[in-house]
Amino acid sequence: MTYHGAVKVGGPPDVRELAHLIITKVAVGPYDNNAYLLRCRDTDEQLLIDAAADAPVLLESVGENLATVVTTHRHRDHWGALAEVVAATGARTAAGEHDAEGIDVPTALPLADGDTLAVGRCALTVRHLVGHTPGAIVLVYDDPQGHPHVFTGDCLFPGGVGNTWGDREAFASLFRDVNEKIFDVLPDEAWVYPGHGNDTTLGAERPQLAEWRERGW
Repeated sequence: MTYHGAVKVGGPPDVRELAHLIITKVAVGPYDNNAYLLRCRDTDEQLLIDAAADAPVLLESVGENLATVVTTHRHRDHWGALAEVVAATGARTAAGEHDAEGIDVPTALPLADGDTLAVGRCALTVRHLVGHTPGAIVLVYDDPQGHPHVFTGDCLFPGGVGNTWGDREAFASLFRDVNEKIFDVLPDEAWVYPGHGNDTTLGAERPQLAEWRERGW
């Protein structure tokens, strides 16, 4: 079946099968958070993005073979199940180096802009975006047999960048980073997997950039 990415809390996950990587998206918790399980086809190594909530639901998808849990940013709704998932799997924890102190579970692997994170034989590039939080990160998988796949946490959604709560300086920073590190370097075909809600593409969002800048959120 064709991947659509429209998942609901309590509903089934959606699975996207790429040439080298399998992506499973599931919605969890009271804030409708998205969690993404990435599995390398060649090695079966797995990486989970945002152990947000509902640990039993996440563990049902993960099974016993989980190498790493990445937390996209420090907000509690994105790591509420982290301790339980790590205790059950022994996975190492990773997060942006400037947000690690705001996550109750210790971060074993602090990540900086431009770092590469492996999932088996697949590579994810870390991009540090400032504004929603000081240390939020985005993960980019550049499929060698397709288009890029971008896991944006709460930095980019359909219709706008992440919440900066009316802080003009924070918005300017996030808008600049989203432009320079995402829109300016990736094609329209790049698929965006946000921290909440439905997916989008850069091509669908690019025409709205001037509007976002003008409205300031």
